[in-house]
Amino acid sequence: LKLQFLYFIGTFLNMLRNVLCVAAVVVAAQNPFEGKSFYVNPSYQKELNSSIATATGAVKATLEGMREVPSAFWVDVMAKINGTTTDTVEGILKDAGSRSPAQLVTLIVYDLPNRDCHAKASNGEICCTPNSDGTCNYNADGDCSAGLNKYKTQYINPLAALVKEHCAKVPMVLIIEPDSLPNLATNQGDPHCGNSATKAAYEQGIPYAIETLSAACPQATLYLDAAHGGWLGWTNNIQLFAQEVTRLNVLDKLRGFSTNVANYQPIGIACPQLKWCLNGKHQSDPCCADPCHLEGQYNPAQNEANYVMELAASFPGKHFITDTGRNGVPNMRSNCANWCNIRGAGVGRRPTTATNSSFIDAFYWLKTPGESDGCSQTLPSGSKCSRYDSFCGSTDSIGSRPGEPHAPVAGAWFDYQIKQLAANSNPNLF
Repeated sequence: LKLQFLYFIGTFLNMLRNVLCVAAVVVAAQNPFEGKSFYVNPSYQKELNSSIATATGAVKATLEGMREVPSAFWVDVMAKINGTTTDTVEGILKDAGSRSPAQLVTLIVYDLPNRDCHAKASNGEICCTPNSDGTCNYNADGDCSAGLNKYKTQYINPLAALVKEHCAKVPMVLIIEPDSLPNLATNQGDPHCGNSATKAAYEQGIPYAIETLSAACPQATLYLDAAHGGWLGWTNNIQLFAQEVTRLNVLDKLRGFSTNVANYQPIGIACPQLKWCLNGKHQSDPCCADPCHLEGQYNPAQNEANYVMELAASFPGKHFITDTGRNGVPNMRSNCANWCNIRGAGVGRRPTTATNSSFIDAFYWLKTPGESDGCSQTLPSGSKCSRYDSFCGSTDSIGSRPGEPHAPVAGAWFDYQIKQLAANSNPNLF
């Protein structure tokens, strides 16, 4: 009888384990945003308040409305992981978990060694080979063992510990390392991206982040960043990206991909099929609107709806989240390669699951509107910016015209920009 009882208990536990595994798969298969209350960060509200205090009229009213709009939190330095305030992950998760019901938190995981290898404005704090001033020496080859060790032990592991601690109570969405794999796929000609150290950092760091965070909380939803249609929309670029993703062997841990993070590409309207607008076809169809003139370059992803359709063909069964934080104005750039603190931009659609797409889980403010993309050559203080990127001096960038204020460093609050984003918001979208 004792043996029979033990056999029964063992069988029951196996059945329970199988049920739990199936349940986890079901959770992963659901839209994580559907039916959830989204977390609005009090720290972002404080930043908005600082601009509301000096705003007037319609701009002030829009900024006041933005106080209740949820946005993602960028974990772009190690110091933002632990702490008691809502400008840290720990403080945010505790605050979100204290609500009834607990609110969904969206985090941007963004601190790879040699981060942002094709730019300078957002150079991270973790380097494969650091310079004496703390910036990264992107020209140095190597295996990035020291940088990867720091990324794993001082960034991902502490972050995963918090994710695990709050897993049962707080719904979480994690966006993994914006721009990193797209850089690896398409910018190998840039020695900063093509050297052995950067490649090691990205090809080892990203899988470690995905696997560690997924193991810490299987209920959390992970999206890997896939840039935007104006970058990867060309057939050869999206193929290179798909090859990089496949090599990492992480697709089973991902719900899908994020698009347009911190960019300005319009959502647009999805066409009936891929390449619908190329070769001058169907130009009267609204889905072929092309503010960046990409169709003439044989890029079928002239809007993010069509780009997502292209990605979905490359990654069957995957889903997407698209950043609408600053894409309320589709045609404000003279050159759509420009991305830094763009003049004339406006906030886009509020976060929603009403995307009119079976592929797109949500439109969301992933880039925090009002936080600078990067500094002008001269900082607001009058001193020289050590991390100046020439793209932040483009003709489309705030600060490049006489009379405009200098832009602060990446991530810092930019009062002039947030007021312009509010002034140019599309009332039909916002």
